[in-house]
Amino acid sequence: MITLYTAATPNGYKASIALEEMGVPYELKVLSLSDGEQKKDAYLKVNPNGRIPAIVDHENGDFAVFESGAILVYLAEKYGKLMPQDAKGRSVVMQWLMFQMGGVGPMQGQANVFYRYFPEKIPAVIERYQNETRRLYGVLDKRLQTSSYLAGEDYSIADIANWCWVRAHAWAGVELDGLDALKAWLDKIGKREAVKAGLNKPSRPDLGQKDASEKFVKAAQQMLQR
Repeated sequence: MITLYTAATPNGYKASIALEEMGVPYELKVLSLSDGEQKKDAYLKVNPNGRIPAIVDHENGDFAVFESGAILVYLAEKYGKLMPQDAKGRSVVMQWLMFQMGGVGPMQGQANVFYRYFPEKIPAVIERYQNETRRLYGVLDKRLQTSSYLAGEDYSIADIANWCWVRAHAWAGVELDGLDALKAWLDKIGKREAVKAGLNKPSRPDLGQKDASEKFVKAAQQMLQR
């Protein structure tokens, strides 16, 4: 049994979708980020960085894993799913996983902060992070013009990692116009039943509703002050 500590964020959904895709039983523990539950001592014993997600593998001596990319790799290797067994294939998956961890996530995350949450609107900064996010989307699109999935013909943890961020492009104020291969990939993965299930653990407020959006932004602004 796996315990998943998570919240309704792109990184959190990476773990829940991967567990759903692999058919692994898990217990869901949702942390309230706005209440600072991720900073409390009990959770810091699981993840010393005080972020989500994290897992505890009770079948492996209550082994804790934090950092979303590390969680994906751990699960893929333990259960032998969504990761090729050969060195070359594994390397390709890892390259595209690291592309998300080192590129898409940090750049889009900053676009989110400055576009949605930061108390002062700084146009040059917003434009800088939105443009870089869009550039990275272009790299994904070019790859997907010649490949069914990011690491080749098979769906992998690299797709899960990148998809969880790209699906939230509008929240960062980044459009997908002209990125037809990326949009087709986004739609294809979004139709997977395990992906739909993972996105409901936990469910997220409809950000298209004004009241829900305002509450979400307020909570995020409070976290910036922590």
